[in-house]
Amino acid sequence: MSSSTSDATENTRVALLQFKVTESKEENHVTANSYLQKAHENGASLTVLPEIWNSPYATSAFGEYAEALPSIDYQYNPDDSDDLGASPSAKLLFEAAIKYKMYIIGGSIPETENDAIYNTCLCISPSGKLIGKHRKVHLFDIDVPGGIRFKESDTLSPGDTMTAFPAGAFGNVGVGICYDIRFPEYAMLLTKKHECNLIVYPGAFNMTTGPAHWELLQKARAVDNQCFILTASPARTEEPEVEGKYKHYTAWGHSTAVNPWGEVVGTCGSGEDIVVVDLEIGDVGKMRQGIPIALQKRTDMYNLVDGTK
Repeated sequence: MSSSTSDATENTRVALLQFKVTESKEENHVTANSYLQKAHENGASLTVLPEIWNSPYATSAFGEYAEALPSIDYQYNPDDSDDLGASPSAKLLFEAAIKYKMYIIGGSIPETENDAIYNTCLCISPSGKLIGKHRKVHLFDIDVPGGIRFKESDTLSPGDTMTAFPAGAFGNVGVGICYDIRFPEYAMLLTKKHECNLIVYPGAFNMTTGPAHWELLQKARAVDNQCFILTASPARTEEPEVEGKYKHYTAWGHSTAVNPWGEVVGTCGSGEDIVVVDLEIGDVGKMRQGIPIALQKRTDMYNLVDGTK
């Protein structure tokens, strides 16, 4: 386990979960439960899961593994045995949030609604309330010569909302998913509109873009917005000798926490791990006061417009 801790008076400890994902949803549930328990044992009050943690990261798999997910402000009722019975991955997250009294940013899972499939992150309070729901806004459609070709839009539909919510001692938290991190305007609008202290990106960068841009983009968004950036990736799995039902995807790993100065304050390698970090939330205010870029923008020359409904 990789960690960086301090003597914070309030619990602002986060845990970034990095574990292997298989073709068995049930096995993935067992693994996720185990890592959520480890996060609790390490004293985390906010925990982040990886992108697409209940399913293989393959466009052809998303429909099979997709679940109908609740709407924002939904309150889970643990006394109702049928509550979320058809959505076992979501049920797991709500139960863990209540059991461990922690905020959970649930990585992402495929969501089905009205014949569309989304790449969706559920953000859950310690009381089991859905306080944020982010559908990946920018779909991962790329074709890097000599590298990787992947087209999420073959299966997925894009979201159309920004996601932010208050989270106790952490202040306001913004959420994007993986490819969303490449679009600085999205993070800048989160900061401008919601004054987020941290922005969280569950992500599964690959072996082409990961070594080149994963940490670089996190540092860029941290410095751009003078806030903490947190990422959680699936652990890397090796190419199988015999291809399974779905095409294998190799994740870069390296789940990371970056502070407002652009420094890495917690990270890990490519294998299964948990990154545990105490965030010095006060550093956000100090950074924004010391280098007051929000007050120095030349709005007479340029402006950032919120186009969401």
